[in-house]
Amino acid sequence: MINRGRFALFAQSDAEYSTLTVDLVRRSTVIDMLGLLTLDFPKLWSWQIEPGRFQQADFQRLRESGITILHPAVGYTTGDIYALSLRDITQWNTFITAHAHQFVRMDGPVNLEQVKAQGKIGIVVGQQNSGHFRCVEDVDCFYGLGQRVSQLTYCRNRIGGGSSDARDDGLTTYGARIVQRMNKVGMAVDVSHCGDRTTLDAVEASRKPVLITHSNCRALVPNSRRCKSDAAIRRVAARGGVMGVTMVRFFVRTAGPTTIEDLVDHIDHVAKLVGVEHVGVGTDVDLDGRDIQIRPRKKCDLDGLDYAKKVYDLTECLVRRRYSGPNIELILGRNFQRALSEIWAV
Repeated sequence: MINRGRFALFAQSDAEYSTLTVDLVRRSTVIDMLGLLTLDFPKLWSWQIEPGRFQQADFQRLRESGITILHPAVGYTTGDIYALSLRDITQWNTFITAHAHQFVRMDGPVNLEQVKAQGKIGIVVGQQNSGHFRCVEDVDCFYGLGQRVSQLTYCRNRIGGGSSDARDDGLTTYGARIVQRMNKVGMAVDVSHCGDRTTLDAVEASRKPVLITHSNCRALVPNSRRCKSDAAIRRVAARGGVMGVTMVRFFVRTAGPTTIEDLVDHIDHVAKLVGVEHVGVGTDVDLDGRDIQIRPRKKCDLDGLDYAKKVYDLTECLVRRRYSGPNIELILGRNFQRALSEIWAV
């Protein structure tokens, strides 16, 4: 490697990165608050059921991405949600235990502080729908199994309304009890898919910071109810919460060419609206992108982005936008680390 101020880090790519970008990623505890090991779910399930199928090359690819901690939550909305969520968390525990030399479950603040130095990848166990909480006591049960984040709703449930619902009546009385119990045990409340009223109600009901793990700004994508209003972003930030921006194309820009520059417009918007201390990363994608994995009916990926190096591309863009080194470190992970540490402390 010739030290000329820019480095080519990936053998399969000619892309070069500034010394500052490389240093920032390598020294940061990079947290992707909706980061997936793979969107090839049959492959993921095979890794979990037969952990030996996960090879050193698979781990090395994750390490080279620059991501330190992943929150690979999925959302079960049909069938026996309790049984499906229980199976999901049990399989994650089996996988992490089998690969304890490579992965560590994020159970509390000390894990957030140590994982980078350990050279491991952290897994935050979570769910994108809280329908598995059949009663308030189930919050304690799933916390005991390692769950540390729960999105209240994916669509309407006993807790409240989802962003895709025609009507959102807000957080229910039962939902308020669930939020209170999550606060008590130290489980993070996530409102990424919640409807507008449920989002605001949840923030008011919580005595701890509330997270938007993966969403973008409705001010920039006005036709998307999945993106968050300025009112919601302000309310979340006022209580110490953090919003992770997603790299899914139709939440980044309404139409036309959509690049990493457009994504950073959302970071700019949050930073200007409530401060850089309240924005982070929640890509909602793996290292291959959605288009190649799930072949959606409409394009999901950003133009010109190799998702295996998305953290480096994002950091390089933040450098170009003249964000300071300390502020880039906040965005890459320190903001979520601070919020999670506060939420998880009991």
